[in-house]
Amino acid sequence: MEFYEAVRQRRMIRSYRADPVDSAAIDRILDSARRGPSAGYSQGIEFVVVTSIAGRRAIASAAGEDSYSERGFTPWLSGAPVHVVIAVDIERYRERYAEADKSGIDHWSVPYWWVDAGAALMLMLLAAVDEGLAAGFLGSHAINELAETVGLPDRFETLGVVTIGHSEAAEVVGSAERGRRDRSDVVHTELWDEAAGID
Repeated sequence: MEFYEAVRQRRMIRSYRADPVDSAAIDRILDSARRGPSAGYSQGIEFVVVTSIAGRRAIASAAGEDSYSERGFTPWLSGAPVHVVIAVDIERYRERYAEADKSGIDHWSVPYWWVDAGAALMLMLLAAVDEGLAAGFLGSHAINELAETVGLPDRFETLGVVTIGHSEAAEVVGSAERGRRDRSDVVHTELWDEAAGID
């Protein structure tokens, strides 16, 4: 698939068929995610792949899927055949930036491990589309004790979980119905307010 077509087709999907996902496709998706940018080449982003029914149900339970379903929504997490937890080893970044060729992280205005994790997430979402699969994402803020649920060591924090499978969604619903803002609303040239000009 062409890159721009994958970008156009990407959607956050919350409804999946029960069909299993080819493990080779998951490997390719994860290999793509591993190719993301890495501050200082720290390589502090890791992944936990969960495909067992028990594991997926544990994550769904930690996310409060029962109350989600009680509000009339189709169970999302437990229905996705593959979960990938994106984990961040912040200490690995601290150690890397304490080395002689770096100047520490105290001056950072942005914690770049989250930038790297977000880049890995985007690569996973696009790679899933390229494989003919669908994917969604639920942030850690909505999943109680996600790190503990998948047994991460204490030094790790989680960005969230990516769900992967074959889409059951037949139409665009929910937030996606809002559509994209026009390009002219979000792309600015030279200055935020082009009418102001440059003196």
